This record gives sequence, C-alpha cells and structure tokens, in this order.
Amino acid sequence: MEEDNQSFFWIKSEGQNKLATENMVPGNQVYKEKLIIKKNIEYRLWDPFRSKLAAAVMNDLDYFPFENKSTVLYLGASTGTTVSHISDIVGPSGIVYGVEHASRVARDFLDRVATYRKNIVPILQDARKPKEYFSVFGKVDVVYVDIAQPDQTQIAIDNCEMFLKKGGYFFLVIKTRSIDVTKAPKRIVEEEIEKLKPRFDVLQTIDLHPYDKDHAMVVSKYNH
Repeated sequence: MEEDNQSFFWIKSEGQNKLATENMVPGNQVYKEKLIIKKNIEYRLWDPFRSKLAAAVMNDLDYFPFENKSTVLYLGASTGTTVSHISDIVGPSGIVYGVEHASRVARDFLDRVATYRKNIVPILQDARKPKEYFSVFGKVDVVYVDIAQPDQTQIAIDNCEMFLKKGGYFFLVIKTRSIDVTKAPKRIVEEEIEKLKPRFDVLQTIDLHPYDKDHAMVVSKYNH
C-alpha cells in the first residue's frame, strides 16, 4: 500500500493497485464498494466508473486540494458516491456541503450517506439559487460541480462568486451532451473553459474516458 499525500491511497486488490480512501465510518458501505482492512485500518475502494473525481485521479489529475479539515461545496451530490469519499478525506474536522435538488436522489443521499457522516451538510436546494443555501458558513476551500444543465458553467461560476475563497480551487465536470448534442465534445469543452478565464486560472483539463464518455474535468483556481 502506498500513501499518496494522505488524502487517498493505492491498495493492492485482486493483483491490481486500486484507489481507496480511509473509511470514516468503519463497516459502512455507500455503494457496495469493497472494504479492505490493512494494519487495523479500514479502506473503501474508490471506483472510477462510479466517481468522476476518482476517474480524474486515474487519468493523472495533478491537483488534489481535498485534504484533512478542508471545506468543500459540492453541487450535484446525487446519491453521494463521490461525496462520501471526500467526506473520508476531509475527516471529522472538515465539512462537505452537498447540494442536491432532485428529491428522490436526495433521499438516497440522506439515507445512505449523510445520516452516517457528521461532516456532511445536506442542502436540498436548486444550485441556481445559491442565496437560498442557509447552511453554508463562510467561504469554502473547494467548489466541486457535477450537474447536468445546459448552463452548468454559469451556475457553477455564480456559486464560486458567492462561496469560494480567493485562491480556492474549482472542479467543474463538463457534461458535453447536457450542453449541446450537436457540437463536437472537444469544442464544447473549449467554449466552457473560455467562460472561466475572466475569473479563474485554468490549471488542467482531463478527459474522463474510458470511465465516462464525453465528459471532461476542468480544474481551476479562483483569482478574484
């Protein structure tokens, strides 16, 4: 087992090195992921086919600002797969604010994840209305956005302006098919990145293939 800046780990399983996080709630699974105990510590394998952040790590993500005590605003929490791994990483002294609007999905997120993890603050709100999140206190270290909307980039920027600290990191999952099915995915990614440039320093763009088709992860830093 190799340690990689303590935030996540590489663990040998079935003869392969696999990504994992230390389980903050030992014995608890979120999405039937495999639990592995090494030296009395329980780890959860982090599936890149189920989590775009894990896919980005597998595809050579250079920036990983999620660490112990980080505060993270996560838009598009869905059923909480990625949120649960970020929760493992930021630990009991960190906070993950998980915004989800779809009530059925949000119920799953509450039942399977937020109930067990005291460092997750679920926010059942529309990401288009950041002024209505009453439970976010102060500025956050990282904003992570994974929402399927044609104007997803603008929604993300509005949230960053309200909640991201200067010099904070912004992770944007660009779902090209949600933006425009008629344009080439590469072109869409370039156009969305242009929208970021006035306020952000774009650090890295990662194609999430083969884990996700027509998806890119853009990592940037807030310079306002």
